[in-house]
Amino acid sequence: MATSRKQRAGILIIVVATVLGTLGSFAVMILSMQSNKQAQADYQKVLSEYKKEQTAYEQKKQAQADKLSAKYYETFKQYSSQVAKFEIDSVKSLVTEDLTEGDGALVDDKTNFAAYYIGWDANGDIFDQSIDNNKLKTPLPVSGLSTAGIINGWKEGLKGMKIGGVRLLSIPADKAYGEAGSKDSKGKQIIAPNMPLKFVVMAIPAPETITPPDMTKLMNAYQEAQRAQ
Repeated sequence: MATSRKQRAGILIIVVATVLGTLGSFAVMILSMQSNKQAQADYQKVLSEYKKEQTAYEQKKQAQADKLSAKYYETFKQYSSQVAKFEIDSVKSLVTEDLTEGDGALVDDKTNFAAYYIGWDANGDIFDQSIDNNKLKTPLPVSGLSTAGIINGWKEGLKGMKIGGVRLLSIPADKAYGEAGSKDSKGKQIIAPNMPLKFVVMAIPAPETITPPDMTKLMNAYQEAQRAQ
């Protein structure tokens, strides 16, 4: 259909406006994609730095554990001979016995120390211990008996022993895991309900604290980089 000059001019204006609008949207999209790529690159950099710091942290922790194992393993492993069956009814109250008296500070509610241990039930089955493949695992940190996440039998039974010492704990069920017992992460029962327990515990000086990497600090740096763009 034929059109007048004014109509053609109007159509041209509309076409030009449409093209410019499309180009503008495309430009915004391109800039957004570039920004996202930069953001992704920045995030990958932060993640890479975190993994690097995490690896260094784990290596330091392992080196510390190996050094402590070399120092204490030969002394502690002999107490594996304490593991044996016992009568459930023979443990009615908390009983402690110092197998070796330490020469360090007395352990109280606020003492910061670490512990190697062997724990077993009335069947003589070891459910947890610090010994693994002829060496000692990282010792359990105890930042004060009163606030530590340990059973009451430990909180009460370790009080008064000396650092460097080894103590045998006979713990009734109500000061251990009680009527529920204890299950592993997969739901398997590893300590039976109403089961008394025994532990050999060696208290050692708290090792130097190795600080794990702070992901929050790295993410804050990432966010600052994004705001600066």
